[in-house]
Amino acid sequence: MSHETPPTPGLVSSLVRGYMPFVVAVGVAIVMQVVVRPNVDPYPAKLLLDIGINCILAVSLTMVNGFTGQFSMGHAGFMAVGGYASGAITYYTSMRVWGAGEARGGVLSGMLGGEGLPWLTVGDGLFLFSLIVGGVVAAGLGYLVGLPSLRLKGDYLAIVTLGFGEIVRVVIQQTSPVLTSAEEVRQATILQLPTHVGGSLGFSGIPYYTGLFWVYLGVCVTLIVAFRLKTSTFGRAFLSIRNDEIAAEAMGVNTTRYKVWAFVIAAFFAGIAGGLFSHTLGVGLSPEAAGFLRSFDVIIMVVLGGLGSISGAVAAAIIVTLLPEWLRGVAEYRMIIYALALILIMIFRPKGLFGVREVWDRATWAWLSRRKSGTGARGGARE
Repeated sequence: MSHETPPTPGLVSSLVRGYMPFVVAVGVAIVMQVVVRPNVDPYPAKLLLDIGINCILAVSLTMVNGFTGQFSMGHAGFMAVGGYASGAITYYTSMRVWGAGEARGGVLSGMLGGEGLPWLTVGDGLFLFSLIVGGVVAAGLGYLVGLPSLRLKGDYLAIVTLGFGEIVRVVIQQTSPVLTSAEEVRQATILQLPTHVGGSLGFSGIPYYTGLFWVYLGVCVTLIVAFRLKTSTFGRAFLSIRNDEIAAEAMGVNTTRYKVWAFVIAAFFAGIAGGLFSHTLGVGLSPEAAGFLRSFDVIIMVVLGGLGSISGAVAAAIIVTLLPEWLRGVAEYRMIIYALALILIMIFRPKGLFGVREVWDRATWAWLSRRKSGTGARGGARE
């Protein structure tokens, strides 16, 4: 009689290390929705949503601009593609199944105050499915754009990605208005539905499923993937391209392949962020919301945090999101002060807040202690 071999302690510990961060991510997301959300007003809650979505965008762009040293200027295009794809799935599926494009979520989707409301519903499953599809569609487009364009470098790559973002914006502007009645939706074919996304007026009526749970679950998963990618063999190939692409090629690294992979992974998470953004209450999605200015904001976050620093991207996303709000008391000078603050930060911290360091690195804390003691002046010049 054969007996099953019990799992070895090493296997168990590796499984715990592998899956525990995702369990913690779910726990953090539940706390944000169940504990934090009921105790804050709608305006601070909206700021928390914006911070989370910007964190996903900044960390995902770090995988391209920071890890591989490329310069993409069309990140908002992937956000737009993911947002419109996700919104089309939830809106038109809701119209076909329930006869109305309203949200049918549970507690974790931000439906507060409902007595006996379930934590998760069929609508939540539809929303999660739409987020994944939006991310996959954005990643597929990232592959199609990245494969030919990432053979370019520097300014040429920046121009191509900028052009891609503008192409996405113009194509969306030329689409048909949104179908508004269940009868119109039933008469339309599946192939016709993606063309009805609001045109230049924007895609309104998307059901609002986005709550703190989904946003911060997305933030945690993005951080976990970015951290593991950076510390993996795959990520080391990314970093070698950033440090010296010619040397990386000489060592056998397929630089084009790895750059395309970085582009695809970044586009996937940008699509997820777009889906979360499009399902936020009172926001909707328009071509202007995901145009060049949005891409520029994300680039500021990445550069300000430090090219290649995951924690720096998160810190910069928080600062860039909150700084305009802190300056509302001087509304007439707000944008001037905002621009000056960014300029001063880049003058005194030209490599960003963290440079290439992470907040959890021992070297970061050693460097901070040297700065406090006044002995790190020369070391700071070598960041």
